[in-house]
Amino acid sequence: MGGEHERRAIHGVSTQRPDEQAAFAAAEGITFPLLSDMDLRFAAALRLPTFRAGQGVRLKRLILVVDPARMIRHVIYPVIDIPAAVGEARDMAVKIADGS
Repeated sequence: MGGEHERRAIHGVSTQRPDEQAAFAAAEGITFPLLSDMDLRFAAALRLPTFRAGQGVRLKRLILVVDPARMIRHVIYPVIDIPAAVGEARDMAVKIADGS
């Protein structure tokens, strides 16, 4: 990859185990990496919204657009319309990469 793609990356984060994430990604056709926050350290550090499901704690669906300096530049929460939210996040990532 070159050019503008080097300045953008998409990752998903959940509290699921990596094997659960792999099954989910395969079933949903997700083509970007999913990162596991099983111990909730990332969620706690950013004070992300969570909820209880069965015996586990899960992250509420949200999107963070982070710049190369690791600064959160845009937040979408709650995410109700997933395709629209992903489009909004991609558009914002392009703006950030372009310096807008």
